[in-house]
Amino acid sequence: MAVLRLIFNIAWFVLGGFVMGLAWWVAGLLCYISIIGIPFGRACFVIGEMTFWPFGQDHMNRQSLTGREDIGTGAFGTIGNIIWFLLFGIWLAIGHITHALACFVTIIGIPFGIQHLKLAILSLTPIGQTVVAKA
Repeated sequence: MAVLRLIFNIAWFVLGGFVMGLAWWVAGLLCYISIIGIPFGRACFVIGEMTFWPFGQDHMNRQSLTGREDIGTGAFGTIGNIIWFLLFGIWLAIGHITHALACFVTIIGIPFGIQHLKLAILSLTPIGQTVVAKA
């Protein structure tokens, strides 16, 4: 299973994952310009790394994982997600959806398109989410 995951991740990286991972990292750099944006930037780099190698990783709500609420899963997280959506989220989601549509053209690209759709959903509201390894 690990070999298949590696093959899919390499193909993903070459066929569009690199571009979207860089987009996440550029968004992270833009967030780091202001002091207030540093938590957003950190999230961008974590999700950007997941975007480079998505197979074998998933995202989930931190509150579901830890069983307790934190600043990112409460009211401040909701406000942060609204700000994120307006500044960067919609553009990253459009990029992932565009890549997904291109991947769905071929049968071989369907798993890649599904991953892009998952990342598009994550790009709309990333605050309060965490990346976890699949078992």
